[in-house]
Amino acid sequence: MKGSLIVVGFFALGCLLGWSGYLPQVVIENDITVYVLYLLMFQVGISIGSDKKLKEILSSIRPKLLLVPLATIVGTLSFSALISLVLTKWSVFDCLAVGSGFAYYSLSSILITELKEPTLGTQLAAELGTIALIANIIREIFALLGAPLFVKYFGRLSPICAGGATTMDTTLPIITRYSGKDLVFVSIFHGILVDFTVPFFVSFFCSL
Repeated sequence: MKGSLIVVGFFALGCLLGWSGYLPQVVIENDITVYVLYLLMFQVGISIGSDKKLKEILSSIRPKLLLVPLATIVGTLSFSALISLVLTKWSVFDCLAVGSGFAYYSLSSILITELKEPTLGTQLAAELGTIALIANIIREIFALLGAPLFVKYFGRLSPICAGGATTMDTTLPIITRYSGKDLVFVSIFHGILVDFTVPFFVSFFCSL
């Protein structure tokens, strides 16, 4: 949760600096966010590839384990599509792109802002990217704070599905505490797989 608040703080600081007009023109005019995006993608690859448990996880994969991330993806995209009936300003594909962040707020928000700019324009693309940032941060916070209730009413796997792409890192301790240590492997595997799908789903729905 502390990490989420830090991200929000930096986001707010960026908004204030952009609004103030104190930033050098080269920072505003150049496509710096594209290079930030490249660095983020590089970091994702490093974090997954350097995980010491990766080899163990891959060698222990059972077909049934795929049902957990599949449930997360199908459930998230289904409700993201349904919410488009309420948020009439945004198309169903815009809502699906936001949902496809699966709590990976930093990557999804930058991707959406960059990919939607040609079709929506700078202002609307930035607005949709901001929605993705806030929505996915809220998802992570809900997973962290709501884990005990999720386990009580929906079962031990529910905090894992709620955590989305964060279940291999930030939400792993809380999942271990309330879902049990025997589900640590499932949580890490789920996080890696869902994390891997984020750039593909976001890019796909942004192209529609």
